[in-house]
Amino acid sequence: MTTGGGESQPVLALNCGSSSVKFAVLNPETGQSRLVGLVERVGTPDASMTSSRSGKTRTETPADTSYPGVLRAILGHLTDLGDLSLLGVGHRVVHGGERFTESVVIDDEVLSAIRGTSHLAPLHNPANLEGIAAARAMLPDVAQVAVFDTAFHQSMPRHAYHYAVPRTWYIEHGVRRYGFQGTSHRYVAERAAELLGTPLEELRLVTAHLGNGCSAAAIRDGRSVDTSMGLTPLEGLVMGTRSGDLDPGILGYMAERLYTDVHALTETLNSESGLLGLSGLSNDMRTLTNLGQGNGERAETARFAVDVFCYRLAKYVAALVVPLGRLDALVFTGGIGEHSVSVRSSVLDHLGFLGLVEDREANAAHGRASAGRITRPGATQALVVPTNEELVIARDTACLVRAVSTGTSSKTSSRTAD
Repeated sequence: MTTGGGESQPVLALNCGSSSVKFAVLNPETGQSRLVGLVERVGTPDASMTSSRSGKTRTETPADTSYPGVLRAILGHLTDLGDLSLLGVGHRVVHGGERFTESVVIDDEVLSAIRGTSHLAPLHNPANLEGIAAARAMLPDVAQVAVFDTAFHQSMPRHAYHYAVPRTWYIEHGVRRYGFQGTSHRYVAERAAELLGTPLEELRLVTAHLGNGCSAAAIRDGRSVDTSMGLTPLEGLVMGTRSGDLDPGILGYMAERLYTDVHALTETLNSESGLLGLSGLSNDMRTLTNLGQGNGERAETARFAVDVFCYRLAKYVAALVVPLGRLDALVFTGGIGEHSVSVRSSVLDHLGFLGLVEDREANAAHGRASAGRITRPGATQALVVPTNEELVIARDTACLVRAVSTGTSSKTSSRTAD
């Protein structure tokens, strides 16, 4: 494997989660991928790696299931691609705190700063750091770039990100709304502007990334001005296993009732709540939607969980119009946002007062395979836009590496739309 600076060189995008690693080798200009894959259950004997190349899918068990071992297995697949010359490696980093407002080339100072924010994302930043360390060790001559989930939301005004708590909590402990999933919100906003034929700088958008983790963002003139996730990814919308918003007094109340502590309760709110907690059946929207088509108690419970999900999302969308002043378009993305026709339909039904009227044929036609309008023509539109976070990572990485090679910059905020 070699390195270099050619315009057509691919980038390796890595997303190291708490128990998984997503990876892709792709052309940052065209978005065409040469290799994509996912390693699940990292660090356990049950780890498995699925990769796809040239239309062929392969599943295997890495010999070493640690993060360094998984990275070695991924790099082995890169060797199979032949004389591959990587332009750089881009890493998703969940939390950048207030310091990182853009993607940056990784050096020892940047690594130290990322470690310094790990207390804000204890499940994610340490895993991100393990992936970075392994990649730097194995590819010492290839530039490494950090792309932060929180960076896009650092344009929020102070009145949007401050909580009504003692100011010392913010000054001394960094307690504020940071927002997450910024790479996805940024990408789909730019793609939506292309689809609408209007400059992003002239649009007022609400973007809704809906998957196992869910968030919504208000994007005004291309900048995030408010978002649903907060200090942690637990705040905001109902998610697969996360509760989203709730009365903080519940923690004290349930600690007394269950004779437990805040750590146990936080774990419950993160892993046993959301759709799973509401239904007692599943955290998967597809499963609940299918169950809800039947009869009986299980079907009714499944429908109830989906109804709560859609209602809470619609409430948040309406609230996020406040910082926008008007709504030009609502954009659905993420696994649920791209695949669930019924969820989109239900949310639009709640939001008819904003001028959003579902076009049933268009809603059924668009989704993961194609972006497009799903409402009847009007001043306010709703769109489905498939996200592509790996392409955001690849393009920021390419932009930074080329800028550094010409001595112009070490950080970037490159546009990411196709």
